[in-house]
Amino acid sequence: MATSTIAAALQQGATEVIPVRNEEEARNKAKTYKPDEIALVGEYRGKTIEGFFDPNPSTLKHIQHKTVILSTTNGTVAIHNAEKAKHVYAASLLNGEAVAGAVCQPSQDETVLLVCSGSSDRFCLEDLYGAGYFISCLLQLKTFYLTDAAKAALLLYEAYEHSPVEILKHSAVGEMLTQYGFLDEIGFVTRKNVYSVVPKVVKKKLVNGEETICLK
Repeated sequence: MATSTIAAALQQGATEVIPVRNEEEARNKAKTYKPDEIALVGEYRGKTIEGFFDPNPSTLKHIQHKTVILSTTNGTVAIHNAEKAKHVYAASLLNGEAVAGAVCQPSQDETVLLVCSGSSDRFCLEDLYGAGYFISCLLQLKTFYLTDAAKAALLLYEAYEHSPVEILKHSAVGEMLTQYGFLDEIGFVTRKNVYSVVPKVVKKKLVNGEETICLK
């Protein structure tokens, strides 16, 4: 959900997305901006943080030309944990092909590590499905050596390629979203390749790198 939120925010016209580890860090970061320059967006364990905008991707209609400060239980924490990598991108079903195109640029011939954020340090079914989808996008552009974990993700994706809503709504996070009344959100985030944005971490902020990349 976090990477879908990031893609949706940039697609909807946000200037940038600043991923933070928690609510406290988000509020402290907000103090360095004028109130009309930012949008505080976030959740903790599936519930919208008080005073923040709902992070569901389909509801992000109020962030155009603003800096989004985003706090999520798992996704933004995972981005911080990956920040020492040479390149860090945020991919989802919504923008997988666009990000794969960026990763497969001729100038970037390096190991690709897919980071699945999980849920409170636990394995997530939707992470594995999303990773499998992204691997399929990569393989359409270039040959990769796959680890067993990557092969398992790809096999899961191929088995449920045409029924993403079914598998995701039966995951633990999917059941939680359904319980909170967000079943429609699952349908929204399972649309493939509807966004062209390429969220890339630049100086600890996610910006749209698509503008400088010529995709095939």
